[in-house]
Amino acid sequence: MKVLNDTTVERASRPVRILQFGEGNFLRAFVDWMVDIANECGVMNTSVAVVPPRFRENASIGRLRAQGGLYHVVLEGIRNGRPERASRLIECISEVMVPETQPERYEAIITSPDLRFIISNTTEAGIRYENDDVLSEIPATFPGKITGLLWRRWKHYNGDPEKGLVFLCCELIEDNSTTLREFINRHAVVAGLPQEFIDWVNGSCMFADTLVDRIVPGFPADNIDEVKAELQFDDNCVVKGELYHLWAIGGAQWERIREEFPLDKAGLNVLFMPEIKTFRDKKVRILNGSHTGMVPVALQMGCQSVGDAVGNEAISRFLHDMVAQEVLPMIAGDREELSAFAAGILERFYNPYIKHYLKSIALNSLSKWETRNWPTVRDYFACRKALPEREVFTFAALLSLYGPGSGFEPEDNPEYIAAIRKVWREDDYEITVCEILAAGIFNEDFEASAPGFAAKVAARLRDIREDGMEKALQKLL
Repeated sequence: MKVLNDTTVERASRPVRILQFGEGNFLRAFVDWMVDIANECGVMNTSVAVVPPRFRENASIGRLRAQGGLYHVVLEGIRNGRPERASRLIECISEVMVPETQPERYEAIITSPDLRFIISNTTEAGIRYENDDVLSEIPATFPGKITGLLWRRWKHYNGDPEKGLVFLCCELIEDNSTTLREFINRHAVVAGLPQEFIDWVNGSCMFADTLVDRIVPGFPADNIDEVKAELQFDDNCVVKGELYHLWAIGGAQWERIREEFPLDKAGLNVLFMPEIKTFRDKKVRILNGSHTGMVPVALQMGCQSVGDAVGNEAISRFLHDMVAQEVLPMIAGDREELSAFAAGILERFYNPYIKHYLKSIALNSLSKWETRNWPTVRDYFACRKALPEREVFTFAALLSLYGPGSGFEPEDNPEYIAAIRKVWREDDYEITVCEILAAGIFNEDFEASAPGFAAKVAARLRDIREDGMEKALQKLL
């Protein structure tokens, strides 16, 4: 079995036109996979430089650097009723760097005349506005880091309008790239940066809102020896995903971005359009909302993967009923079209070749629930003056998962976890829920938009904690 690095793989030298914030499984199995195919097809000629969003060394960055940015993507699924498997060696990542320890190299990349695109996936928690020193070497937040990057580039080129950048954010929040632009503008004003710089950000840079879709379970730990033997490389960064993929890219400048970033011409399922709200509502609320809502329920019933969860009759019924009765009615569009779209998405949950672990989906679930599930609750109440019982149950299940004694240690903002456990009271769940909602964890005021939400959540939380998840779910059903 061969070592995987630049000594064993010969690849073309290409200019670094993409700076990618994020080394995680999703970007590598989605964006970088696409860029690699586009390079091979001759519709693009670019390599990618990858930095960790926090600018600090971590284990995954170390593994990727050790392999020279090389790794394989293994895709499995059902196509036209038949099982299909495909693997590809990804060669487009030419540089893996840590700005904290390589500031000169980072500076060279962000001021390079070749650089054109910024791609990111910092999770829903990444694109948030917080006070930050954007002029420091390492700002604390992702928007702060990008403000600092653009400021340094603007100074380097004396405000040259031709040296702006194109932003393609992959975070699953509404208006992801335009929200990032809004926060850059706020940071610039607070930092006292000149109006000329702010005008350059808004006039010379392009911010395209995007929607991404591919289920990526990640590193196939269960059968990695078998995978390595098949690939004939000792690949410690291999990432597994489903065959299906979709990238919708929208905004006022979508036609120009399509010319510069023509992934669709490589036969990829990349759609460019003036706006992506309709696409986003369908995909995020159905696929991602189902994942986020199902995870805390399934984990507390002993399930380990999405396959385990949908293989449970009660969870499967709960999931399908939630989508059909609460999610779809709140999305605009043709009813038959929406039902078919939802059926296609839920069918992907049953892919026997993809072991998508619930624990990995559970990362940063607090912000994910607010982004993916809360809009359905909000719209349902506004439309029907009632609360959607199943979506409410998912939030109660989430609080139970994060609460003391659940047997699960969440991977989320430590301050949020501490805040939840500090106010937790087994003797009064309504006070517990109200204090959690007031703890500054969420951006929106759930109770103000949907009166009665806290009391309903508290009742379901009491059922879960006193009777156990299985009985609480059966009671709901």
